[in-house]
This record gives sequence, C-alpha cells and structure tokens, in this order.
Amino acid sequence: MNVLIVDDDMINRMLIRTLLRKNPKITGIVEAENGSEALEKIKSQGNIDLVLLDVMMPILNGIEFLKIFRANMAYAHIPVIVLTTDDTRKTEVFTNGANDFLRKPIMEKDLTGKIDLWSA
Repeated sequence: MNVLIVDDDMINRMLIRTLLRKNPKITGIVEAENGSEALEKIKSQGNIDLVLLDVMMPILNGIEFLKIFRANMAYAHIPVIVLTTDDTRKTEVFTNGANDFLRKPIMEKDLTGKIDLWSA
C-alpha cells in the first residue's frame, strides 16, 4: 500500500510516518503539507492507495480537498481517513466524502486497525 499523509505540521507527519513504517502492508509513504500539494502528488504519483488527511491546513484545507478529490471519479476507490483534534467536524468530513475518522493524537493500534479495515 502507498499512503499519502496530508498535514501541515511536520511533527505530525513524522509521527505518522514512523507509525506507518512499522506496518508491513505499507510499501510507500508520500507526504504533502496542504490539500493543494496533496492533489498534485496524487496526480503525479498515480498509485496512492490511502489518504491520511488533516482538516486544519493553510492554502487548501481538508474539507476543500475532499470536495475536489471526491468530484473526480478516478479517485472514488481511494479511501480517505481524516485525522484531527476537532470532533465537531466529524459530520462535515463524512458529508464531504471521508471514509473514516481518527482523533489526534494518533495511537499506533488505532491507525493499524483503520489501515487493516480499508486495505481488506
């Protein structure tokens, strides 16, 4: 599985990358600092199997990313797991096409469980 981490916080990306590297299912990790960069990486990489998406980001936030991403049917098969500290956005992210939701701080067992669920 190739995973795209989308988060403007470098520390969060490092933490998630460390957790992903422990998972034998993960063969590649790509990172983006905002939704706009994430869309570019998805176009250029072409082999993303899962997106881990923060909501609060500059330039193009997670909700805006979801709207654009889900409007393209070529990406309909790619699950998006939203990672955020803000539980109040849960309904909004699901309405805009997120497949799942994890509350930060991310725990390894929770992330592994979600990856197992969406890679089956």
